Amino acid sequence: MGRIKLSRSLFFIPAISLILLFVIFPVFNTVYISFFAPSGEFVGLDNYFDVLSRREVVNLERLSQGKTNRLGALVHNAIWILIHLPLSLFSGLVLAVILRDVKGSSLVKSIIFLGMVTPMIVGGLILRFTFEKGVGIVNALFNLLGYEQLARTWTAYPDTALFALIFGSVWLWTGFGMILYSAGLATIPKDYYEAAKLDGASSFRMFYRITFPLLRPITVTVVTMTVLWELKIFDIVYVATGGGPGGATTVLALLMYNMAFRAFDFNSAAVVATFLTLLTLIVMIGMAKYMVER
Repeated sequence: MGRIKLSRSLFFIPAISLILLFVIFPVFNTVYISFFAPSGEFVGLDNYFDVLSRREVVNLERLSQGKTNRLGALVHNAIWILIHLPLSLFSGLVLAVILRDVKGSSLVKSIIFLGMVTPMIVGGLILRFTFEKGVGIVNALFNLLGYEQLARTWTAYPDTALFALIFGSVWLWTGFGMILYSAGLATIPKDYYEAAKLDGASSFRMFYRITFPLLRPITVTVVTMTVLWELKIFDIVYVATGGGPGGATTVLALLMYNMAFRAFDFNSAAVVATFLTLLTLIVMIGMAKYMVER
């Protein structure tokens, strides 16, 4: 019996070895080098104070002046979360509810879900051309409605570039929430709605009292996954704007990439990577704690 258990355990060795080699070791090595200067001198937390106080991370000067663009990568990530999260959450839920009992809804859901299965690099290119002045659909709509003066290359201006990417990415991510909410709606017994109708409840009241509370676990999952995606957003920004114009769309993951592979400052990049990992862990632990308490 002991030999059988031992032989079974051997099957885990390749998987564990790969995890140690490509996940655990890089994480610890990144944290390790984040405490050193490029010269190899141990500087401890001074590296963190130096990097996280740079204007590329948080531009306190522009924030104090009330500016709305080029505020630093961390602020850009925060803006992304504040705008993208409620929009994608709301649109996913609304679409799931509307399409719940519609014939042929599977086809419509598949079309909406295309944004999720589309590689994000391709999605970034789509967003880039969507907001182009000459060929973009957004400007074509403005021209059609008679607002030609509003037509512009939205990703080329610091005051609109970040918001263009955020609003455009809602389409790419809405399908995720819609599919999860659709699965959650399918688990709610129809008897609840029939009983509510007999009591004279309106559609809004049934949604508020039945649908929304029972979908709370799904909402927590969607919120968690969406925030994690927003924190590590990279490919869309890299392809669509490259962080420009003038750093107006730079986010933490792109800043880390630029530090490592353009400035070759691997120690500063390690600081940003560690900081981003900590933010991710905080979100995951917070959501897990919420789920356990519920």
